Amino acid sequence: MRKNNQRLLSMLFFLIIIPLSFSSCARRMGYGVLLWSVEDPPILSGTVLPVFIRSNIEQIWVVGIPEYLQYGRILDKIEVPLAHLEFVGSRNRAFTRAGEFGEFAHIYAENLQDGLPIRESPDNASRRVYRLRAGDIVKVLGRVQGTPPISTTGDPLPGDWLRVLTSDGVSGYCFSFRLRLFDQSETSFQLASTQTQSVIDTDLEMIFSRTWSPDFYLQMINSRRIDLHSFEQRYRFEPGQDTGVARIILPDLERHFNYERIIPDGDRSWRFEGTTLTMTLRTNNSLAVQFIDAGGLRRILSFVVLPSDINNIIQQENARREEQFMTIFNQGSVFTSSNFGTISFISTGDFTWTGFELLVPQLFPAETSGNGRLIMDLFIPPSLESQFDGAFTLQFTDIRTNNTFFFLYALDNQGIRLEVVPAASLENSTVARRASSPIVMFFFRDTHF
Repeated sequence: MRKNNQRLLSMLFFLIIIPLSFSSCARRMGYGVLLWSVEDPPILSGTVLPVFIRSNIEQIWVVGIPEYLQYGRILDKIEVPLAHLEFVGSRNRAFTRAGEFGEFAHIYAENLQDGLPIRESPDNASRRVYRLRAGDIVKVLGRVQGTPPISTTGDPLPGDWLRVLTSDGVSGYCFSFRLRLFDQSETSFQLASTQTQSVIDTDLEMIFSRTWSPDFYLQMINSRRIDLHSFEQRYRFEPGQDTGVARIILPDLERHFNYERIIPDGDRSWRFEGTTLTMTLRTNNSLAVQFIDAGGLRRILSFVVLPSDINNIIQQENARREEQFMTIFNQGSVFTSSNFGTISFISTGDFTWTGFELLVPQLFPAETSGNGRLIMDLFIPPSLESQFDGAFTLQFTDIRTNNTFFFLYALDNQGIRLEVVPAASLENSTVARRASSPIVMFFFRDTHF
């Protein structure tokens, strides 16, 4: 209200202070080219207009109306936002600039994709200066050379980099692949009404701003059993607001959906137009994603927002594994059995196992020479916690096949007890059950080391 009053006083000043009609007496600054069309009176972009006043406070130009539109009007001047007119100077230079602008003078574009970025330079890696909503209209100012974005197939997307201007005055560069260009002089499209009716979908904006990880990640975190083989930054759901390509990337599934735009499809639900993909925001931290697979079956996947950054969680899990290994190492770096040989550990997690001939070929292949690495990547269920301290993988590096073995372990002040775990007893990196007739070995801590 205050701003409207200021503008009214400004106009009254022009009417009262400047004798008779400020439109006929105000001194002209020069000429400019209209970049964004005016509806009342109807003046198309590309028109050369006389410029009388620039107000940095109000962020407006005061410009003259073409004579053919002045009939019946009290004033022959109107206000235009600063960004909607390019001030040139002399009349001749203004008409020259209008001629240069001619190819794009009446060309606008409708955005077909929620979240499409306007960038600082014509390169998909440059800084984003604005994010368009589906249905937004931009003014095309020209075509420029730039690096085209890359599609999911690795090929450049078809289209051109365009210099564009938004209705609220932001200019930058946008790739045309997700834009529908049209000539305003040949269409009845109502620019102002479209911009007024465009409503920000806050839920959709929230989805775009967050990282959506597979829901089983949260189960891993809550159970404190993080399988780093499947717990990676790249496994996620991406709506693809910057590319028009939605992605589902999981350890056992990867699907890409090239869509035209994201449109509402019920309460907190959206449909990716041109695909079978839909998404529903169950809670602010839970998202259901559905699509029809190649067999015609509907698949439903769940994604969540994690309580911490994935990289931080991975670092914490690696630190936990290192601490767990050091518990073994600090117990004794060398463990010896009269039947099963000697295992020597170094602080990096590498090991050497010698004298295990009794385990060949029942457990180890004959070509095994005994060097490898211990990996603390296994977990034990609560039912085994009273009998074992944990489980680990021994991965030999000197044989080509059958080089990975799994063990339960228990430490005491004399040494370490190992029990072989069959691969079939593992479920999601957890020792689900013991072998019916397990191989059990005890190694005494070698006090000489």
